[in-house]
Amino acid sequence: MHRRRPTIHDVAAAAGVSRGTVSRLLNGDRYVSTSAKVAIERAIAETGYVVNRNARSLVTQRTGSVVMVLSEPQEKLFEDPNFSVLLRTATRRLAERDVSLVLMIAADDSDRERVVRYVRGGHADGVLLVSTHAGDPLPDRLRDIPVAAVAQGAVPGRETVIPYAAADDREGARQMTRYLAEQGRRRIATITGPLDTPGGALRLAGFCDVLGRRAAKKLIEHGDYTQLGGESAMARLLQRAPDIDAVFVGSDLMAAGALSTLRSVGRRVPDDVAVAGFDDSAVAMTTHPPLTTIRQPLARVAEETVGLLLGLIDGGEYTGPVILPTELVVRESA
Repeated sequence: MHRRRPTIHDVAAAAGVSRGTVSRLLNGDRYVSTSAKVAIERAIAETGYVVNRNARSLVTQRTGSVVMVLSEPQEKLFEDPNFSVLLRTATRRLAERDVSLVLMIAADDSDRERVVRYVRGGHADGVLLVSTHAGDPLPDRLRDIPVAAVAQGAVPGRETVIPYAAADDREGARQMTRYLAEQGRRRIATITGPLDTPGGALRLAGFCDVLGRRAAKKLIEHGDYTQLGGESAMARLLQRAPDIDAVFVGSDLMAAGALSTLRSVGRRVPDDVAVAGFDDSAVAMTTHPPLTTIRQPLARVAEETVGLLLGLIDGGEYTGPVILPTELVVRESA
């Protein structure tokens, strides 16, 4: 014989309160007395009661889930350590509200169509956009659906439309470029991230803010936030400007690739060429030598992004983007 699953009536009886009081607590009502809350939580543990999400959603009109949409190829999820920090932090923050996180990849049109169908079908209370590129049609399509949506990092061209939290990419790039110049480096190059992303464009802008006319076109090479991309970009830079004595790379992962290329051609770091990254990810401490880099508070960015989304889901007002400061971290590479 199967044991009967405990119900909300069993919890109410064990706690000595009404069914309505139990229901209000389970649905997030703050106006339940402390003594009743303690009794109900004890009764739930004793009875083994598990909330029926389907039944709850009929009452609250909420699904209890949020979709994180990563607008990158699936392999980048596993290669770039920044994404794991964002995913881990967002999952923990949402779990505090008993909200589940669903991860979806939106690297091409078919992926984006799948995301739109899922959200339009009412399967999520909100959408968290990550690494959205300029010209991506997904943000505009989501605006036609009555669902809360925010972004980790600004959506290029939609900065005033899609709420977001981000690190101060431009100021971080200024910090690093000033540092390299103050170290006496005279031929400073840069490897950018994709310029259709806010990080790629803003970090290049910060580099140019400091160097002005010295930020010559031949000293600027474009990468793709991958280690292999950093290797290739560094090789192209050396072909064009073999006399460079420093390079500011738009991510730690690309900087690791740049270090590999410099080793292969016999350039000493930092003696011949100083190398600096951006992120202060786990990669920064594993390179040889360890990377001088810009620390962006990724966990705090994720916390703030999720906070914005939960606020909108709860009916709050968006008051503007959250921009968090960066920090220069000096190690042996520069």
